[in-house]
Amino acid sequence: MGRVVTVATCALNQWALDFEGNLERILRSIDIAKSKGARYRLGPELEICGYGCSDHYYESDTLLHSFQVLAKLLESPATQDIICDVGMPVLHRNVRYNCRVIFLNKKILLIRPKISLANAGNYRELRWFTPWNKARQVEEYFLPGIIQEVTGQETVPFGDAVLATKDTCLGAEICEELWAPNSPHIEMGLDGVEIFTNSSGSHHVLRKAHTRVDLVNSATAKNGGIYVLANQKGCDGDRLYYDGCAMISMNGETVAQGSQFSLDDVEVLVATLDLEDVRSYRAEISSRNLAASKVNPYPRVKVNFALSCSDEVAVPTCMPIQWRHHSPEEEISLGPACWLWDYLRRSKQAGFLLPLSGGIDSSATACIVYSMCHQVCLAVKNGNADVLTDARKIVNDETYVPENPREFCKRIFTTCYMASENSSQDTCNRAKLLAEQIGSYHINLNIDVAVKAVVGIFSMVTGRTPRFSAYGGSDRENLALQNVQARIRMVLAYLFAQLTLWTRGMPGGLLVLGSANVDESLRGYLTKYDCSSADINPIGGISKTDLKNFIQYCIENFQLTALRSIMSAPPTAELEPLVDGQVAQTDEADMGMTYAELSIYGKLRKIAKAGPYSMFCKLINMWKEVSTPREVASKVKHFFRMYSINRHKMTTLTPSYHAENYSPDDNRFDLRPFLYNTTWSWQFRCIDKQVNALYFLYGFISKALAMG
Repeated sequence: MGRVVTVATCALNQWALDFEGNLERILRSIDIAKSKGARYRLGPELEICGYGCSDHYYESDTLLHSFQVLAKLLESPATQDIICDVGMPVLHRNVRYNCRVIFLNKKILLIRPKISLANAGNYRELRWFTPWNKARQVEEYFLPGIIQEVTGQETVPFGDAVLATKDTCLGAEICEELWAPNSPHIEMGLDGVEIFTNSSGSHHVLRKAHTRVDLVNSATAKNGGIYVLANQKGCDGDRLYYDGCAMISMNGETVAQGSQFSLDDVEVLVATLDLEDVRSYRAEISSRNLAASKVNPYPRVKVNFALSCSDEVAVPTCMPIQWRHHSPEEEISLGPACWLWDYLRRSKQAGFLLPLSGGIDSSATACIVYSMCHQVCLAVKNGNADVLTDARKIVNDETYVPENPREFCKRIFTTCYMASENSSQDTCNRAKLLAEQIGSYHINLNIDVAVKAVVGIFSMVTGRTPRFSAYGGSDRENLALQNVQARIRMVLAYLFAQLTLWTRGMPGGLLVLGSANVDESLRGYLTKYDCSSADINPIGGISKTDLKNFIQYCIENFQLTALRSIMSAPPTAELEPLVDGQVAQTDEADMGMTYAELSIYGKLRKIAKAGPYSMFCKLINMWKEVSTPREVASKVKHFFRMYSINRHKMTTLTPSYHAENYSPDDNRFDLRPFLYNTTWSWQFRCIDKQVNALYFLYGFISKALAMG
């Protein structure tokens, strides 16, 4: 009886529709797994085509090219004498499934379709795939000709089955199935499956990693067993960053942990474990054994192959480890930085340009780019040849070696302070000092000439000259003059992004970075088509509160002392006239709410699914120590008015790194109308009735108490 098995899992930085690159990374992971003695290798969900193909899944080309890659894998000497478990879409009887294709020595053992599809939040799997609803049933799948030529097989099993090797039994789950209340591993474990596998396409959300780890460990804590999880990593073409965290667990304890954030395109984890530990763990759980005696058995595909090695007595096994979680500030420093690196190298641009205002948001964005430069230099120092090759392409120098983050930053990062007559010297100085400390190529310019030219055209055509409210103008005039400044900054940002490197005698163009945070987007506190309109935005899914904590983290870990004055300054757009040379306008006064309140509104609106009335009912209890019911009602009404008036801005929101579950991203995550009845008459009337009822009740109680 085999005891000691060696299994491998991986995190791969796959890219949607990059069949060439995806194949190379899969083969590399198999080579590494075999070199470490593994007899089974698991890869991420849909790794052959890349998870984020979206409506390309409808195309027959995607299916064709996936099978072409599968044929290359089957033919490769690298895949011999190791069970390989890869992910791809498969069309069976004219129905498209998200599948695992498991093969050994040029023979396909099983095609296992996904049973529970992810269809909430950022996921739309039911749009492209159908779940396999025939529990514990298999059918014949007729292989396409290009696969038959390699395997010599005409048909293979397709469906909900498990693999029975000479020494153990393996069962597959696919991503969402781990999160489902009736996860397949429960019944599979009762039916004698000892090794569970899970291929995932799970993206990063702040403070989420522990949930995934807990689910994996709990999967085997009650039922015993070995759980092997693979995950996608990196940016595969959209707003999500898949955060790796490949892991292996046994009997409720982690035995191998992969990195959550790294620039390594291929990361392989290998663990050697004793199956007798699983068997003895299960033996003493009487409730499990009673349930197992009545379980409906799974179809078993027999495999004439063993995962255990011949000289197993001499092989050391892995011991439990303590999972090391990142703090939220570390997650912000690393996740968006890795996402930016993937976007930069895959877009084949020469760097980034950021309008740096000297405020918290643009400074946090600059710090993320600086963190990216740190990660690049560290990866090169650790011998990552892929990162070195990409860095040389970006800076157009075949001999270049990035060693100093500030020096690398100077080459690929341009910051630009765009002053106007409403800008203070303080913000100018803060931006300049931060640029010096991170090493960016910094530009100071003044936009007043352009603003006056645009306003002059309006005055020439209409015969009227708008004024700021500080000079007697109306609110309409005041807002229009602010928006002109903001939009001119966007136009200039793109002009300088296209031509700055040209003026320096360097090839290429720059990607424009936006820096509107998730709270401002939710409230709509931004000018449509201003500097929030950019190519990508690394902080668009992060709250102001988290960004402040991240700034403090950068002060302590990157020694960026310029951030101290930025932290202490009140957030301001600096679009209205100064008073005695000082800023009179502040963001929170303009918005009519604090950033802390905005975060609460956002979580209640999206995560708690609260409309105006439900939000009011929750907040009168949450804020009972600081606000009266009437004040709460006023705050809730103001938020929903401003949210609905400005919702149209979300339709043009810059693609942003997804980090918060209350993001208002209109692309796929937060699907709402953008033309609202902003009076919310029925909803607000319900709030008013409840307020009046509460005050009547308070009055009655007060009168009763007074009467003794």
